[in-house]
This record gives sequence, structure tokens and C-alpha cells, in this order.
Amino acid sequence: MNASVYQRLCSVQQERGAGFIVLIDPDKLAVSLLPLFAERCHEVGVDAFFVGGSLLHAPTFDDYLRRLREVTHLPLIGFPGSLSQVSAELDAILFLSVISGRNPEYLFGQHVHAAPIIQRIGLEPISTGYMLVESGRTTTAQYMSHSMPLPRHKPEVAVATALAAEMMGMRLLYTDGGSGADQTVPEEMIAAITEACTVPLVVGGGLRTPDEVARKVRAGARFIVVGTAIEQRPDAGYLHELASAAHGLGSRVS
Repeated sequence: MNASVYQRLCSVQQERGAGFIVLIDPDKLAVSLLPLFAERCHEVGVDAFFVGGSLLHAPTFDDYLRRLREVTHLPLIGFPGSLSQVSAELDAILFLSVISGRNPEYLFGQHVHAAPIIQRIGLEPISTGYMLVESGRTTTAQYMSHSMPLPRHKPEVAVATALAAEMMGMRLLYTDGGSGADQTVPEEMIAAITEACTVPLVVGGGLRTPDEVARKVRAGARFIVVGTAIEQRPDAGYLHELASAAHGLGSRVS
């Protein structure tokens, strides 16, 4: 890859207005299903894969990534829940700081341990301000990170948090309801962050329908991430509807 993964993502956003990213949790998608799953993703125009999970019981993360690499040309970007998910088999990694919470380990602490490893293996870090948003129930991401989510009815708090991340030099902002969230990130919050910040905004968590995806893009999301819904319903038609909702409306808001 000549251009950096981050540059490729930015190009996708500029060309399509919104990118469509599929989150793969190795604990939930068996290796045997990767070839067919990747084929379907290619057919509908998925732009990249985020790979990782809050728990990741599978002991062979590197092997899993190698198998995935064999069946896809798309960028593999780490969405790490722990240091064990830093791998040379990735193309890049979201260098996540959970800025919605005040747990020092996930604000900066784990990053000190990860940074030398990332440098040694030559992995591209993408500094990302990660904001958990209240979604109706405690999610795994919230529980594992010991982080209080942003109140969903307070977009001004989310804007101030996002602005701080941008001023600190973070290259992506990520609002997330968490895996399997009951409620998605409110459009009002998405619009407010996008209006105030220039850094691309990623939106994920609880997205289940093409209409929900389209509303997030209209509100200002530059990247849509779907994981749990596709795990539960991996058929090609459904995946095509979700991807089309992101790509079909993206050019109208760019």
C-alpha cells in the first residue's frame, strides 16, 4: 500500500461522502465463514474492515488475521480492546483514547505500553478520540473500559469533548453506542459535532436498518460502522442495503 490507510480512508470519504466499514469480532465470526463473508463485502463495496473485540477469547488473533488477509484486499484496521490485539498482520490500528470517560488506563495508560510495540512492528497508528454514548443499557465496551458514557441528551457535552480531541491532534472522532446498543447515537449529536469539528466522524453502535444508516449520514457521519447486525443477519441482500444507504446518500452531504 503506497498511500497510508488513513489517507485511503480520507479519499473514500471525499469520493463517496461516507465510507461503510464492517466490524469483525473474531469471537463471533468463525474462520470457516471468512471467505464467503469477505466475498459478500467486496460485492457490495465495503470500504474497510475494523477487526477486534472487547473480550477476544480466541487465542490465535494473528492466525485469524492471516486467514482474513488471504480472502480480502480491503484494509484491515485494528479496533483493539486490549494489548493482545496489537498485531503486525494489521494494516493500521485505531490508537483509541476513550475521551468520554475518565479512566486513565484507557485515556493514556495502555497507550504507553502499546506505543513501542506499534513502532517496532511498523504498524500505522490512527489517533482516534473514542466517545461512548449512552445507549439505553450498559454495553460491553462501557463495562470493560470502566467509562461513563456521554449523556445522549447533551450534544453540547459531546461537542466540547470532540473539540478537545481535535485540538489535541486526533485524526478521527468516533461516537459509539457500543456493541448491540439499544439506541443509536442521536442525529442531533452527530450534526453538532460535525458542525463544530473538521476531523472526520465515525458513527457506530446499534445500527440495524438502512434507514438508520441513512439518517446518520445525513446528519454528518463520514464513516458508518456496523458489526452486531451483520453477525446476526449475514445475508448478502441485507449487507447490500446497509452499504447502499451509506454510499447512496454520502455525496449529498460531502
